[in-house]
Parts: sequence; structure tokens; C-alpha cells
Amino acid sequence: MAETAETTQYLTFNLSEEVFAVDVGRVREILEITTITKVPQTPGFMRGVINLRGSVVPVIDLRLKFGMTETERTVNTCIIVVEVDMDGETIVLGSLADSVQEVIEMEPEQIEAAPHIGTHLNTDFINGMGKHDGRFVMILDIDRIFSAQEISAVTSGDTSSVP
Repeated sequence: MAETAETTQYLTFNLSEEVFAVDVGRVREILEITTITKVPQTPGFMRGVINLRGSVVPVIDLRLKFGMTETERTVNTCIIVVEVDMDGETIVLGSLADSVQEVIEMEPEQIEAAPHIGTHLNTDFINGMGKHDGRFVMILDIDRIFSAQEISAVTSGDTSSVP
């Protein structure tokens, strides 16, 4: 984990009962849930694409990616549009969230390293565990949630290389 000396702002959001956070600098915008067009032959965690001011943006269900149940549409469900860096290229993705909470600031000393849970579980995409209002907040490394093959499959529609 890279050590930074300054306070970082994070957007917190809910997936099921858990609170996650992503660096505010990577968030482009937050959208109300809209029509998502399903794309055939894409990974199960990809819910489809949306039209964002003329651009096609893939929408990912992080709950499915993290082994949870599918995100249900409620009045609070939203799409967090983020910029992911993949091999030096910026890719815009939408991520479903049950609800967005708030922007919080965290000092580096408020964040502990991600727990190592054996070799079977990949926690590389968790930058650390922060505490806010008495709850743990899982701070995500948005660039490491998806593999290069998954991003390629999501952006091209080719799932032949995705397990």
C-alpha cells in the first residue's frame, strides 16, 4: 500500500450492509438509476451499458463481482461513474451501488492495511480498512477490482478469455 501524507477524500457507498469507499478523484459523476441495455456475451457482473451524453458506458454490478446477490433497483440505487486506469488507458465505467452515503476525509493513520485472508481470496483490490462513525469502510483500489481481461471483455463484448 502506498503511503500518502495527506488527507484523502472518499465517496462512501453501500453494497448490501457493507460500506465501501472510492477516492473522490476517480469519481466522474453519480447518476440516478436509468435504463441499462443488456449486452449479450458479457461477464455476469456486467449489467449492460448506458448512454451518457452520447457515450456508451459499461455498467458493472459490484455486488455480483464481490460474490453478493444482484443489486436490486430501489429509490436509492444509483450508478457511480468512475475512471479506471488500465495499462495507461483511462476507461469510464458505471458501478451500481445500493446507495451513496457521503464524501468523507480520512488521514493515512485512520486506514489500516487490508486483511490477508489466506491465499484463496484476492483482496488486492482493497487499499485498506478505514473507520468512520464506528463502522469499517472498505477502501477500494478501483484500478485493481477488475483484471485486464475483464475490462477488455466489458469494453469489447468478448468474454472468451474471462473465467
